[in-house]
Order: sequence, then C-alpha cells, then structure tokens
Amino acid sequence: MVQYIIKRLLLLPLLLFIFSVIAFALIQAPPGDFITSYIAELAASGSTMEQAQIDALRSQYGLDQPMYVQYFKWMGNILQGNLGVSLDWRKPNAELISERLVLTLLLGIFTFIISWSIAIPIGIYSATHQYSFLDYFFTVFNYIGVSIPSFMTALILMWVAFKYFGASVTGLFSPQYVDAPWSFGRVIDLFSHLWLPAVILALDGTARLARIMRANLLDELKKPYMEMARAKGLSEWRLIMKYPVRLAVNPLVSTIGWYLPLIFSGSLVVATVLNLPTIGPMLLRALIVQDMFLAGVIILVYCLLAIIGTMLSDILLAWIDPRIRMGEG
Repeated sequence: MVQYIIKRLLLLPLLLFIFSVIAFALIQAPPGDFITSYIAELAASGSTMEQAQIDALRSQYGLDQPMYVQYFKWMGNILQGNLGVSLDWRKPNAELISERLVLTLLLGIFTFIISWSIAIPIGIYSATHQYSFLDYFFTVFNYIGVSIPSFMTALILMWVAFKYFGASVTGLFSPQYVDAPWSFGRVIDLFSHLWLPAVILALDGTARLARIMRANLLDELKKPYMEMARAKGLSEWRLIMKYPVRLAVNPLVSTIGWYLPLIFSGSLVVATVLNLPTIGPMLLRALIVQDMFLAGVIILVYCLLAIIGTMLSDILLAWIDPRIRMGEG
C-alpha cells in the first residue's frame, strides 16, 4: 500500500503538468483576450480607447507574446509560488482565491457529509426491506432528487422563504457580517446560513448515491455466500454490515474522484443563484471576461482536487476490499 501511494505521488507532477497545458489551451481557445473583452465593455458604456493604449495594455499583461511564451511564464510564476495577478480584479490571484477558499471548503465538506450520511443508510434500508412502504418512498425521493435540477430547488426554496417567512436565504452571511472581520459572531452567522446551500447541493448527490447503494447491495444479498453465512448461524444485521455492505459501497468510493471537485466548486449555477461567495462564481466571471490567469489557477485547483480524489478513492477501495491487491500483475 505504501509503495502504491508513493508511486501515485510521484505521478502527481506529471499529471499536473498535463492538466496545466490542457487548462491553459482551453482558456485561450475563445477568440480574443481580456483586452478584447475590456474594449467591448468600454464600447457598450460609450467609451473608447486609442490603439496605442490598447497595445500598451497588451504589452503590460504579456498578451502580445505567443501562447507558449505566456504559458511558460505563467507556470514559472506558479512554481515560484506566485499565482499571478487577476486582470479583471487588479488583485493577486492568491488573495482572491484565499478569500473564498475557506467558505468553499466548509460548504464542500458539509455537502459531502450530508450526502454520504443520508445516502448509505437509505440504500441499506431500501435493499434490506425491498418493496416495503419506505422503500417505495425512498425510490420516489431518489427520482425527485435526480430529476429536479439543484438550481430549481434553490429557486423554489428562495421563493418559499421570501413569500411565507419574509426571509432571504441568499449568501452565507447576514448583511452586517458580509464585510466584517472574523469573529465568534461571524462564525455562528456563517453556520446558520451554511446548512441550506449544503442541503440543496447534497440533494442530487444523495439521490444518486442511494440508488447506487441499493442496487449493488441487492446484487450482493442474492449471492451464494450469503446463504452459506446464514447457514453458519451469523446474525442477519452483522452479516449484512460485515460482508455485502463493504462490497456494495465500492462504487460509491470510486466516485470520490469526480465528486470531490464537483462539490468544492459549489455547483457553479447554484452558487450563482444563491449568491454564494465561493470559487465557482469567480471562475464563471473569469471565463466570461477571459481573465486567463485567474481562470487557469482555479481550473488547475479543480484538476488537483480530481487527482487527489482519485488517489483517495483508490486507497479507500484497497482498504475496504481485501480482494484488491495494489501493484500486483
């Protein structure tokens, strides 16, 4: 196991290099650049800019150089710990991302805990009580959770909260704490607002994970080893938790690779609808105005999360399922 982890860690720099090239090529793919978008915004407001000023700005930001030169300068700065400066915000990218990273991490962790703590018990109960009333109820719940987009759920809850309770559920802070420094009161206010977007984001994931858990556990419960274990006198609950549940949870663990960056992005559309100060809306803004340095850093962070999630899922699978032998063959 240790040897396998070391091998994966050694592959990390190579994977990050490949993903960085792909990310930089993607953000450079649209026609034009940040200066083009900036000029379009000025034109929409009735202002203009002389060509000499445009050339000076492109030279200042290094946008007049070939793409490969821009990439190597960007990566060289990142390797030195300098994430660059946002062209749109005129602030260091490290400062912009750090402001939202803590909130994004808290929201992602809450979403992950809610999804797994609800989905696995629902899947186990539905599989062990097939065709019962609660099984049908959870099946309907799963279909609703999968079919209704998360942003639609957010809009419905916002409307209900405003119409019937006169409350606004957008954002993660009350107005008096939005720009206030961190304090005990601000932390309490954060947690009082954090649960709702976490539940909205977890709804879709919970429904999908519960369906997967139920289907896989039903397959395991029908296998011959279950009959043999019952014949040996093992109690039903101990038998189910010790063997089939451990095998049925494998597909759920394997989803961590893509699920981790998804929940840490804060589901970009939902975060935009609820006006959440997470990284997702910032990435959307950076892509719209072609702020390539900020967008590239955020995409690179998501790629890193995907790599870490995949490595964690592989390690957990090897720990949960003794049939998996890492590094053999």
